[in-house]
Amino acid sequence: MDTATLAQASDIDFSLIALFLRATFLVKIVMLLLIVASFWSWGIIIQKHLVFRRARAQAQAFDAAFWSGEPLDELYQRIGANPASGPERVFSAGMAEWQRSHRQDGAMIAGAAQRIDRSMDVAIDREARDLNAGLTVLASVGSASPFVGLFGTVWGIKSAFEEIAMAQSTNLAVVAPGIAEALLATGLGLLAAIPATIFYNKLTDDSDTIASGYEQFADEFGTLLSRNLDA
Repeated sequence: MDTATLAQASDIDFSLIALFLRATFLVKIVMLLLIVASFWSWGIIIQKHLVFRRARAQAQAFDAAFWSGEPLDELYQRIGANPASGPERVFSAGMAEWQRSHRQDGAMIAGAAQRIDRSMDVAIDREARDLNAGLTVLASVGSASPFVGLFGTVWGIKSAFEEIAMAQSTNLAVVAPGIAEALLATGLGLLAAIPATIFYNKLTDDSDTIASGYEQFADEFGTLLSRNLDA
């Protein structure tokens, strides 16, 4: 490679901003979409981390109150009509059905245990949906971003070859800028996809663990109510 070509190539700005500005309009749109997707993913990751940490703390606090020996009716009254946490909402759903299953003479309406279990199952499903809200975005970003970035790369390389053909030259100064701009799209796609995929798997596991805790509590609570029904 001659000295003139090396000198010409060294004068080219290969910074990320310069590569973005030199890219074609379509590749710029692809890069912007990937940058937005990356920020959106990190927003969801941070928000879910805070939500799950609060849910764990609330579950621990409710477990302490539930097993403290306080009468369940008093605990239900203290929680009130607007329970503040997932375990409280599951507990309130079961207690509400428990109270509705009493007749005026104090006897229980037949099938109370099944209705209480169904009420708590509905509450658990609702909590699980809330916990999983937003995780589909991470899954979509993790699976689609590499292909979106690859599309930008293919289009950028196509434009680079068109510029090579018009310049009728294949020296480094002509080839390098177009290829570098095209590969930047792939890099942004991977930058968006890798964290989204990793944290999607982690947050999904955390969500399942929290929901399993709700189910375990519902089973224990249902067992206590079943003992009262049998008594």
